[in-house]
Amino acid sequence: MPTFAVRYFYSAAPEYLAELRPTHREWVAQQFADGVILASGPMVDTAGALLICMHESLLELSQVLDQDPFDLAGFIGERVIEQWNPVTGPWSEK
Repeated sequence: MPTFAVRYFYSAAPEYLAELRPTHREWVAQQFADGVILASGPMVDTAGALLICMHESLLELSQVLDQDPFDLAGFIGERVIEQWNPVTGPWSEK
């Protein structure tokens, strides 16, 4: 199954992100449980996040990510999804 690297670039102020973060993290936890999100977390020096995802297609993954509470609230100014080929590590195809 294809693996994708997803970058979020936030457009909302930190206080708005903090207010909605518990709901966003519940949604992320459900996607993790469903096997869609393999890893996720905020960037350290920029207002954004990185998600590593696995899905059948980029279009279907995009539709799933459209349901992220941060996206529904308009807090993601830009989202970049790129197919990724992990050659080592737990998500590489052996």
